Amino acid sequence: KGDTLGGIFEVAVTGLPIGLGTYTQWDLRLDGRLSQGLMSIPGIKGVEIGAGFKSSGLSGSSVQDEIFYSNRKGFYRKTNRAGGLEGGITNGETLVLRAAMKPISTLGRPLSTVDLATRKPASAHKERSDICAVPAAGIVGEAMATLILADAFLDKFGGDSLGEIKSNIKYQNAKSQSKI
Repeated sequence: KGDTLGGIFEVAVTGLPIGLGTYTQWDLRLDGRLSQGLMSIPGIKGVEIGAGFKSSGLSGSSVQDEIFYSNRKGFYRKTNRAGGLEGGITNGETLVLRAAMKPISTLGRPLSTVDLATRKPASAHKERSDICAVPAAGIVGEAMATLILADAFLDKFGGDSLGEIKSNIKYQNAKSQSKI
């Protein structure tokens, strides 16, 4: 029919350490950094984390992820509505990002427009176009999230060498495994 389609892609990241990001500075919050990165992909018009837009119509008690404890599991949650981020910081759950992409604007069936020189009605140029770029945008979104998470990872665990980074990770893991 000469038309194009948009859609939503999802990026899910497992195994992230607790504590990437910060709550103290607005520009360093990991949710903001990830949202900015995804929004910078051409055609992306919305980003949500976890329950995202759906949570705006729910009560607070329906949105929060309760925390439980058992000797076998340690601390855990039964839900992940926060999408792995709370207060700009990873919480150890799966990071769930979604981005909405608009349909490609180049169409095989031109729409009406106005000729700038004559100011008279005209048809836009017919152009060859992909029908849908959402799958490709999903790959770009995954790469963007990876870059931002790597940067946040180095902010937290960085050092002068890979050995120092590994040592910092080992220390943090031991610290987070200890009883609170």
